[in-house]
Amino acid sequence: MYYSTTYLSPLGKITLACDACGKNLVGLWLEGQNFSGQKPDVAELPLAPQGNAFRQGVWEILCTIPYGEVITYGSIAKKMAVKLQKERLSSQAVGGAVGHNPISIIIPCHRVVGANGSLTGYAGGIEKKIKLLELEGVDMSGFFIPQKGTAL
Repeated sequence: MYYSTTYLSPLGKITLACDACGKNLVGLWLEGQNFSGQKPDVAELPLAPQGNAFRQGVWEILCTIPYGEVITYGSIAKKMAVKLQKERLSSQAVGGAVGHNPISIIIPCHRVVGANGSLTGYAGGIEKKIKLLELEGVDMSGFFIPQKGTAL
């Protein structure tokens, strides 16, 4: 059993869910899937996203991305390969795990970009990804929105 509530943020309605004991955040979704412009203090927030070991590992890496910075899917794949003692992992596998992040914004999947500067793959929509990155002060000049129908 989960408990949930909604919050009307500058990005639209956000739904938050916690576990049955009410102690751990298990989900956070933007409508269609807040920042005040200041760095949120989430270090002590108890998170319990539900997913397999691979997804959990990717989400742990997402939690290390500094506020106002971005990382590529390929960089995460390299970190996961080291963690799993594999020679390599695909960026697409990482993209799948990033895309299944149940606690978006707090587990900052919006900070993941394509190696070529493509702002791909955000369940809440590219517009919200851009807004989140802008609120964090990311220099957006090197990024672009991929054309419809291109691979993530």
